[in-house]
Amino acid sequence: MTAPGEGRDIPGDPPDPPFRLLHVSTGNVCRSPITERLTRHALAARLGARAGAELIVESAGTWGHEGAPMEENAAAVLSELGADPAGFRARELLDGHVIHADLVLTATRDHRAQVISMGHSAGLRTFTLKEFTRLVRAIDPATLPDTADLAGRARALVRAAAALRGWLLAPTPEADEVHDPYGAPLTFFEAIGGEISEALDPVINALTGAEVAR
Repeated sequence: MTAPGEGRDIPGDPPDPPFRLLHVSTGNVCRSPITERLTRHALAARLGARAGAELIVESAGTWGHEGAPMEENAAAVLSELGADPAGFRARELLDGHVIHADLVLTATRDHRAQVISMGHSAGLRTFTLKEFTRLVRAIDPATLPDTADLAGRARALVRAAAALRGWLLAPTPEADEVHDPYGAPLTFFEAIGGEISEALDPVINALTGAEVAR
């Protein structure tokens, strides 16, 4: 059997286990639900049924309001962007979420630090969303495994991004942040939703090797 994330060269060798992507914010009612559902929507648009089977997307909050619904403005923004907000319930970030995640994308640097402080060798697979986007833009898709192995391709993308982190720094610390819209008017939520959607686009393209026609 090949090591996780490496190509499958032997006929009949079992596929890699599903790749698990975890989005993290504070309450898990605004930013991370928007990011989770936009990620799922974008993956489904490119991959169809393969998305949920091979790339599992979840979210949680460092101060998660366990069981709470998504904030109303967050749900409205998702609907405007074509994604489905239905049925969401917030979760508090637990050790198990981090242990099982192949990639953790956080809203802010503080969230990133909190995830890494939990241990579980999370440092090399935890980034802010905008940080990961910046790194992914610098990776040549031709160096990644074929999309026949989506999980292996995703794990290779995370390794490549981690290797670049010390070389491609943000112009300012704030450039890696997605600000909290909690309690703000809908227009601010819409601006945050646009930021998240823009940051996700190159990540989804790299994960899937495909773009959606516009």
